[in-house]
Amino acid sequence: MDSKNYKEGQSIQQPPLFEANCFIYWKTRFETYVKSKDIDLWHIIVHGNYKPTIQKEGKVEIIPYEKNKESHKKMISKNDEAKMVLYNVLPKKEYERIFMCDTAKDIWNSLIITHQGNKQVKDNKIDLFIQIYEEFSISNDETLDYAFARFNTIITSLKALDEFFLSRNHVRKFLRALPTKWRPKVTTIEESKDLSTLPLDELISNLKVYEVVLEKDSEISNSKKEKYKSLAFKARKVLSEEETSFSDSEDEEYAMAIRDFNKFFRRK
Repeated sequence: MDSKNYKEGQSIQQPPLFEANCFIYWKTRFETYVKSKDIDLWHIIVHGNYKPTIQKEGKVEIIPYEKNKESHKKMISKNDEAKMVLYNVLPKKEYERIFMCDTAKDIWNSLIITHQGNKQVKDNKIDLFIQIYEEFSISNDETLDYAFARFNTIITSLKALDEFFLSRNHVRKFLRALPTKWRPKVTTIEESKDLSTLPLDELISNLKVYEVVLEKDSEISNSKKEKYKSLAFKARKVLSEEETSFSDSEDEEYAMAIRDFNKFFRRK
């Protein structure tokens, strides 16, 4: 493996560095990264430290460390491992904010409250994105790729705020948002596909084929318009020249009449 490929492979192994300005984006990527590496670490980050317990006389007691099995000790060590994963992605400024936190869960909750807000702030954000979702529409001159990117951003933001919509809702919503020129294609899809099981990616692929047809029709239509404009311009130019010629002829006849009158008057 050459050095370039090694560096690329190495960067894939590193957790995504913290981004305060794009917290929701970072949060989703960080969660995916940790889960892909060790699902136990993510459980500790979300639910708190692993503590081996035992049922004794109807009460739950934490087992002293020295009495734990080796498997339990390994799980206990993951508590610090989870904290280290978070430390490794945070800049100094963020570390100064959370260095007093005892557990990975405390660190995670502190980051969420600081950058995503408490429950009230979170609910307000959810309401805002739901409104944006419901009002989503696609303009006539907007490309399918750009529209899908906007739509996907809204979905991702809602998902990051733990507000999920069923996939079939996305499919129906996107179809309803398309401009009138897409109506024939939308009708065909609604009649031939089961929208409750149609993946959103498959819908977009299907629509992209029709987008090419619309673009060709638009090019032909614009070409015809340009042709008609050219013919109209030429027609106006010919009429203008004929009117000018007619006007010059009238002026010449008038001048000749005046000259004849003056000659007749002098003879008298």
